[in-house]
Amino acid sequence: MAQYQTEAILVAARDWGEADKMVTLFSREHGKIIAFANGARRPKSPLAGGMQLFTHMDVRVVSGKNYDSVKQCEMKNSFRQVQEDFNCMAYGTFIAELVAELCPEKQPEPQVFDLLLEVLKILPMRNPRMVALAWAWQMLFIMGYYPDFKQCVICGQALVLPSYFCFLNGGCICSNCDHGKLPEVNGKIVDFIDCLLHINWKNPVEFTVSGAVLMQTEKILMEYLTQCLDKPLKSMRFIKQVAEVMQNENS
Repeated sequence: MAQYQTEAILVAARDWGEADKMVTLFSREHGKIIAFANGARRPKSPLAGGMQLFTHMDVRVVSGKNYDSVKQCEMKNSFRQVQEDFNCMAYGTFIAELVAELCPEKQPEPQVFDLLLEVLKILPMRNPRMVALAWAWQMLFIMGYYPDFKQCVICGQALVLPSYFCFLNGGCICSNCDHGKLPEVNGKIVDFIDCLLHINWKNPVEFTVSGAVLMQTEKILMEYLTQCLDKPLKSMRFIKQVAEVMQNENS
């Protein structure tokens, strides 16, 4: 059977059978790889340490008819700081889930891989909520899901703000078209999204945003992602649970 060696980050895993895992790896050369890690849940397995969420590693994979199999791994970075902080872990899970959901299998996306490495490095150093929000908008842009904020998706006219976000049509509707109760998008929201879109992860700059703009931008993003994926992200439940725990601890 054909084998290949690649550098990858583990972005999803679930238990399979008595001791195995089915994992989703994201590599620079091969894109998303769904593979079995046989025996990975056994403590003495050579795969046990590497088959953890966020782990950056070199892996040897055997191609299969339906699924590939991980045969060997050598850890490069476990991103322990992300794993040991519940808040970072929650938003890191969201970041990883977006990769697993938005990237098609076996389609190389080297830009996404390199950005993902930088984002995981910076996640424990900055506000995880802001890092995850910026990552999501950048992923939408890279993968071709970015909404139209310049032209009305109904009539095609250049938008004059405020406009209204249409999740179904993937963009904004002008005030002259029927927009019903769609959420409003003003200049501050558009400027904030543009700022998030152009963050340099190697040297991110400091910026501030009002609570109202942040919450509206998040709301639009999450509802739009649900529309794009035709399902809610599982990681959102984890984020809410962690937020509730932190709020109770601070009250």
